[in-house]
Amino acid sequence: MTMRPCLLLYSCLWALAGVGLVLSLGEGCLLISEVNADNPGLDTTEFVELYHSSGQRASLEGYSLVFYNGNGNMAYKVLNLTGYVTEDSGYFLVGSASVSPRPAIILQANSIQNGLDGIALYHGENGYSIGMKVTATGLVDAIVYKSRRSDSSGVLEEVLTPGKPSFLEDESFQLGDESIERCWLSGSNWTFQAGTPSPGSTNPCTSPSINSPVQISELRLGEGVFLELSMPQPAPTSTPLALVLLDGVTATVSFSMDIQIQDSTSKGLFLITSDRGNVSVSQVLPPEGASLLQQPGALVGAVVLYSGGVADYPTGSPLSQDQPIDALVYTGGGELNPNLTQTLIPGREPFLLSSRFQEGGVSLSRCGAAKWSRDPGVFLGGRPTPGQTNECLGLGLCPHTVVAQGGTVIPAVGPSGQGEFLLSEVNADSPGAREDYEFIEIRHTSGQQASLDGVWLLLFNGFNNKPYQQMDLTGHSTDPHGFFLLGSSGVTPRPSIVLPPNTVQNGPDAVALYRSLQGPPFSQGDSIPTEGLLDAVVYRSRGSDKGAKALGEVLTPGQPHLLEDPSFSSVDESLSRCGSLKPRLLAAFQVTLLTPMKENACALEPTLHPQPTLEPKLDGFVIFEVAGANWTNATDQQAFVELRAPPQSSMVGYVLVVFEQEPIRASISIPLTGESNSLGFYLIGTSVSTNQRLPVVSNGTPIPQRGAVALYHGFPSSFPVGMTASNLSLVDAVVFSDDQELLQTLTPSSQLYTPEFRPELGLVSLSRCSCCELRTPQAWTPSKPTPQNDSLCPSQTFPLELDLCVSKQESKQGNAETDCRKWLHREGSREAMRSEVALYLESHCHCGFSPVHLHEAQFSCYEGLIRLSGHILALSEDQRNNINQTLKNTSLMQLSGGLVGMSCQEPEFYRSKGSEMTSGWEIALVFAALLVVGLAVAVAAYCYRRRRPLNYSSIELNNQGEGNPDF
Repeated sequence: MTMRPCLLLYSCLWALAGVGLVLSLGEGCLLISEVNADNPGLDTTEFVELYHSSGQRASLEGYSLVFYNGNGNMAYKVLNLTGYVTEDSGYFLVGSASVSPRPAIILQANSIQNGLDGIALYHGENGYSIGMKVTATGLVDAIVYKSRRSDSSGVLEEVLTPGKPSFLEDESFQLGDESIERCWLSGSNWTFQAGTPSPGSTNPCTSPSINSPVQISELRLGEGVFLELSMPQPAPTSTPLALVLLDGVTATVSFSMDIQIQDSTSKGLFLITSDRGNVSVSQVLPPEGASLLQQPGALVGAVVLYSGGVADYPTGSPLSQDQPIDALVYTGGGELNPNLTQTLIPGREPFLLSSRFQEGGVSLSRCGAAKWSRDPGVFLGGRPTPGQTNECLGLGLCPHTVVAQGGTVIPAVGPSGQGEFLLSEVNADSPGAREDYEFIEIRHTSGQQASLDGVWLLLFNGFNNKPYQQMDLTGHSTDPHGFFLLGSSGVTPRPSIVLPPNTVQNGPDAVALYRSLQGPPFSQGDSIPTEGLLDAVVYRSRGSDKGAKALGEVLTPGQPHLLEDPSFSSVDESLSRCGSLKPRLLAAFQVTLLTPMKENACALEPTLHPQPTLEPKLDGFVIFEVAGANWTNATDQQAFVELRAPPQSSMVGYVLVVFEQEPIRASISIPLTGESNSLGFYLIGTSVSTNQRLPVVSNGTPIPQRGAVALYHGFPSSFPVGMTASNLSLVDAVVFSDDQELLQTLTPSSQLYTPEFRPELGLVSLSRCSCCELRTPQAWTPSKPTPQNDSLCPSQTFPLELDLCVSKQESKQGNAETDCRKWLHREGSREAMRSEVALYLESHCHCGFSPVHLHEAQFSCYEGLIRLSGHILALSEDQRNNINQTLKNTSLMQLSGGLVGMSCQEPEFYRSKGSEMTSGWEIALVFAALLVVGLAVAVAAYCYRRRRPLNYSSIELNNQGEGNPDF
């Protein structure tokens, strides 16, 4: 049998582990292991860590490290690594002088740009130099990273990391610092993730939270047999579990036992072993089970965890079609029944045991950072560690995207600008009871060979809305024409992933395609996932028209389900994509003859659900009220969105989109149907008395605590779940977030009053208090929910007088009156000031105060100060009293930007400051004037005397002569 390269590496690993040698899998490869480009403060601990996967000292002869600027896609720094070697453990550091351990190549502080940028490792004499354009010639490894979600660089991604999105170094990962670390996932697949910086040492690679109740952590075969399970804390003591050992040749149950989870160790491990003397034992493995795992020779089989009891899996029974919680399929060279891999680990390879197994046994330890289950690729062989953290040493595998010098790589096609994966053809119902000609065809729209790394195929059951199969397509690729096939063994050509007969259900069900780099899109207990959704087909069989309603609302909203009509052909038929490459558009599919791995046999004129025409956009459509179920802790707080339009107006052509703040993406997209009522109201919510229902989302809150709600006009396919915020075709929006990207995209300004929803307010919603101003943050205020009725807004019923003067805390020279009048005419200044005052008052009264309460207050200039005077409106007597008390207790408002405010009736602060300044200037001016006059007289006298000197010969003597002194 032919072994894949990764399995050959595993075989080497077992051979070395079995005799206790230092592990070195061939020559390994050099890769970029860790990057820290953005530090807190002045970026004085930047570094790039290279690592040789052999874990040994390696020469860097012929390697170059190139740093690319995403603005222009040119090299801004080039390091020639010739003459350098890695440390004994395989690490090599380039970085700032303050990095510890000290890097081999020192960079000045703030040398590595924060992103959007790229770092590439090359090998060869290709004259890499500063200023060169980005190139893939001689490329060995690369990473493209960014510091903001909105950053995008198609060129760097397409050249350096095709098919891989740029990595976001999440600055909120921790308060201190974080780095981008490379982590081994499974098989030959690696990923980058944010983690604690670890220069010159093993990356932490903390696995994301494991959503499966229990996973196989370690399996010891041969001498000292044991099975170790990992589980969350506290242990799921109420969950019935069954351990099943399957014969690898006959695919029948050889042994089964109930797992009695009563407790687990502090490390979250549950140990099942035949060694009763082991202090860490949680449950004893009976001798009949232990003997099956101790057999020498070419061992083939599987260890499986099922939800349920041992009575469901009796000894001698055939392989169950139930989906296991976890499974580990292994083979030591014997003939393995294909049903084991097809049913238990679809799309995966079994673990290949080394011949050294016969010399004492081996332990298979979960070491990959992948969080998903049913993947033997996450296991490595090594020293047994029952009840302890697994020992994961000597990983010599190279990332499949990393190419050693002279190697080749699958020409993956990037997701941005070069096409995407779509469902091309689905045959869910083939003739006969066996149904061994089912298949699902995927195609990349580029029509080229493309890597399927990170892509998942999910098969959904229309009756419980949960996937009955989740298949990871990582490690596979399309053919040179962009096709990829999964299906039964009877399909021709043979599918890349073979499924057991009758796997694809006939309907009402769904097939969905996702991109998910961090594991299965669906986790235990979740609702229908939408994040990363690429494409979906919801279909039914005859007589099942009402099934899969929830699947349709989430995956393909507003569209009738497809029917694979058996009357179309006496042989067999399929659902084929024809005429449109828009994802999740069911109108693009026709019933056709079968064409696996070929162009679809489409009719010239599509007859199945033609795309509807778009209704014209009308005036008067606004978002009127929004509420989230988790905005307060009131038990009857409900989520809803209320729209208002001209009475009896058709809502077709409008799409409601809900955006989350973190990350900024559309979590819900709802094409609207029907029409507004006689008062113009249209309600989307979770209760039964609504025009449309809000779908259930994974976190259970369709309207988030912080985010936005937007109303668009256009075809539903233009506003998919997962889209980023856009103002194209935007009709109205309300943003309840301080995120600048949401604000600047969905509203005309970045100024916004962000309400705080507190439990003491009771039921609360955001209500529009201005009928016609679209996308205006100033139009909204917290109030009591009033669905299908006019909003409860502050009114003249509860007025309160305001007379507030605002100025800079530190006065500047100049005409204050002129500066004030300039401010009054500056666009947006009044709205910004209302928001500032509203935020201050709300932070002190906690009474739901918003800029709407200041709507009737007017601005003017008063002795050079900005004056805000008039009525404060209130919702109730209690709110008015709270606001009044806050004003009485506030002598000085400290606003942002150095602004201060106080009552205009007692502006001593400003007047005294003005009087002191005026007196000082007056004295200075008088003194200066006198000084100037004195100097002028002196200069004039001096000049006069110089022009007319004294003539002593003309002096006349006094006739009186010289008199006596008067004393």
